Amino acid sequence: MEIKTVNAEDLSFPGGHYSHVNVVGDLAFLSGQLPLDKSGKVHADKSFKEQVVQVLDNIDACLRQLNTPRESLVQVRVYVVGMEHWKDFDVIYSSWIGKHRPSRAVVGVSELHFGALLEVEAVALVARK
Repeated sequence: MEIKTVNAEDLSFPGGHYSHVNVVGDLAFLSGQLPLDKSGKVHADKSFKEQVVQVLDNIDACLRQLNTPRESLVQVRVYVVGMEHWKDFDVIYSSWIGKHRPSRAVVGVSELHFGALLEVEAVALVARK
């Protein structure tokens, strides 16, 4: 089966050896998104809420590149520095995702790249073209 590599136009080009998304068949695997804006500026100095909003915006950018709605998300994995942020994340995430409830894991970690407070990766179902 072919692997299609996709980089979102609305995100900065990946700084490491990876792509934003890999599509295999009907599944899109979204790489972990950190609180980086379109220019590549890291927002690790922002509040947890602001970082969450930026990361979810980045997930949206990946989905837009695939013409795929949030409701196509199958699984979401969240890495968060400090489990005390779990409740705040859940409130922001539930507002963002609406009634859709993909499988999810929230994992506490000791640190993330650039000093970010969270990273989110996901799997989505996409229509074949």
